[in-house]
Amino acid sequence: MEIFEALDATGCAHSAAELAGVDPKTVRRYARMRDTGRPVDAPVVRPKLIDPFMPKIEEWVERSQGKVRADKLHERLVLLGFTGDERTTRRAVAKAKESWKAGHRRTYRPWITEPGLWLQFDWGWGPKVPGPGGDERETLLFCAWLAWSRFRVVIPTWDRTLPTVVSCIDSTLRAIGGAPTYVLTDNEKTMTIDRVAGVAVRHPQVVAAGRHYGLQVHTCVPFDPESKGGSEATVRIAKADLVPTDANLREKYASFAELRGACAVFCQQVNSRVHRETGKVPSSMLDIEKSRLHPLPLVPHTLALGESRQVLRDQTVRFGSVRYSTPPGLVGQEAWVRADGDELVIVVDLSHLVRRPEWMQGPAGLTEVARHQLSLPGRPVIDLSHYPDHPQEMDGGPRQPRPKPVNEAEKAFLDLGPGAKSWLIEAAAAGTSRMRVKMAAAVELAALVGVGEVDIALGLAATAGRFAEDDLMSIVQHRRHGSRPADLVVADEAHSVQPGTSAWAEFGRKPA
Repeated sequence: MEIFEALDATGCAHSAAELAGVDPKTVRRYARMRDTGRPVDAPVVRPKLIDPFMPKIEEWVERSQGKVRADKLHERLVLLGFTGDERTTRRAVAKAKESWKAGHRRTYRPWITEPGLWLQFDWGWGPKVPGPGGDERETLLFCAWLAWSRFRVVIPTWDRTLPTVVSCIDSTLRAIGGAPTYVLTDNEKTMTIDRVAGVAVRHPQVVAAGRHYGLQVHTCVPFDPESKGGSEATVRIAKADLVPTDANLREKYASFAELRGACAVFCQQVNSRVHRETGKVPSSMLDIEKSRLHPLPLVPHTLALGESRQVLRDQTVRFGSVRYSTPPGLVGQEAWVRADGDELVIVVDLSHLVRRPEWMQGPAGLTEVARHQLSLPGRPVIDLSHYPDHPQEMDGGPRQPRPKPVNEAEKAFLDLGPGAKSWLIEAAAAGTSRMRVKMAAAVELAALVGVGEVDIALGLAATAGRFAEDDLMSIVQHRRHGSRPADLVVADEAHSVQPGTSAWAEFGRKPA
């Protein structure tokens, strides 16, 4: 500014240079830049070795859509006669790429959503948790996002197969309380089976599931995750909070159930705080959006129930090369099995049964009949309560026989009461001889002293293991004299009726 002031005052470059203390050439250069409208503080541009090759660099950057590598360009420039180093080439390529991106930068239109219109979902890798065999397995996070209310749902799974996807969609719709008009997701094989002339061919079972819930499934542009940014952000936030890292200081999960609980807590937290974009709480906005959602069917789509299986003759279904038991009365019926965390859920449509099982309560329809812990091949999961007539108790021991009379004499004996049944079972197990004669004698004795008295005596005889000819009469007489049943002596190896030899301890000794 002092140079310009001196030049304006004197009108001569030499005089202005003397007043400002600079060279006259500097005064002339500044004056020339000011007169041509250029900034006087602009850097001085000097010719470079790369300048003759810049048009070729820009051509290669344009041809590669801004993806060409600088080291490969340098190899080609050397063949064209470039004598500079690779560092100069890298700077020139970076500048050319920046200019190309400025002219091809993608612009976004704000997504103006409507209540009850769009639901997005995507998948993300979750933490490793112990599987059925105890080894750590990778998990997946199903992340859904309701566009208008910003309500988020995160569900952990073991896989992303079609039954799992439909099951997660069903759980999400029931969590938000209705079905939107559209669902947006990626172009996976579970959603899109083919593309013809750039048009996605939807999976037939996905179309059937969407028709069941009253919604339409759409997929985003292939290899363009930015076209569904809401669910992408949900995946990013969920992984940042749920996957153990050094940043969030979260410990490893001990089981799949613990991961499921952490996902539920995460959803409650993010849906209960004010959203930055809307300035409102997603839970309160969901209450408004529910009025625009479609009602859900009472039962889920059969694909959400899992894979179809047939109940075999041994009352089991096979899943993952493992047999799982089912309640009685379902042999030959169609069952749906799915992995729910570390459990296997078995669902059967009981409305197709001609004869309803005794264990079934309530209305017929899709009913969860069994739930087992997931197992590994070679380790079948059998619930002994599913086999009430099997000759094995719940603890694995042999089942006690159930007396069934086949003639009048046996019926008369068993009609005495539960003591008679216990005596029959214990006497048969002890190998008692002439049991029919002793049973007939018990019936005759009951006619004399009473049925109740003989039944109690038979129970005491079974408990004490007394099955001789006169044992029953002896017990009846003993009870008639007022003795308590607790005073009875059970003959076993721990007790003996042989008198002791303590009286012979002083035999042959002289008194002191």
